[in-house]
Amino acid sequence: MEVTDRNPLILVHGIWDTSKIFGRLSSYLSDRGWSVSALDLVPNNCYIGLDKLAEQVADYANKTLGPDKPFDLVGFSMGGIVSRYYIQRLGGINRVRRFVTVSSPHHGTLTAHALPLKGTIQMRPNSEFLQDLNRDAPEMLGRLNFTSLWTPFDATIVPASSSKMPVGRNVKLPVKIHPWMISDRRSLEAIALALSEPIKSQDALPKKI
Repeated sequence: MEVTDRNPLILVHGIWDTSKIFGRLSSYLSDRGWSVSALDLVPNNCYIGLDKLAEQVADYANKTLGPDKPFDLVGFSMGGIVSRYYIQRLGGINRVRRFVTVSSPHHGTLTAHALPLKGTIQMRPNSEFLQDLNRDAPEMLGRLNFTSLWTPFDATIVPASSSKMPVGRNVKLPVKIHPWMISDRRSLEAIALALSEPIKSQDALPKKI
């Protein structure tokens, strides 16, 4: 596929992961012409809030790409929610052009009840944190190219349908295990396709938030 307006790409991992989890995805996209980088969220165990982790995404984007250059963003699992906070609350809407979440608990996951930590509490169904983000998600995420990949077999995001959103494109993939969503070839192809779509007119983007 030929992409005439390809942007630099930043990858954001999930809980207990590091940037190394993106090895196959990064290689796949790099081989096809994308400039790919990924950060390591610290700590990666939800001991602090996802809003604080989102500040690390903002800092990484500024240090890696400069304060103004547009880029695309892919968030896996928790990383998708961290990325959403960056976009919706920290000004990322003014820079991100294509945004892909992969098996992210947009409406919470019951598995987050297993640990009483700041970040996991934020990822529980009906948490104040998610209610706040979802309140203006259609308006905010509707301003950019947004795609959510999900699998009905996800045993980490419970219910799996929590990864579906009422905005953008929802892509259902028959991938059997949560971590495979960023290594299965069908997922790699779906991510590349989402990152290849013509970007929406920048007239739709707000100047300030």
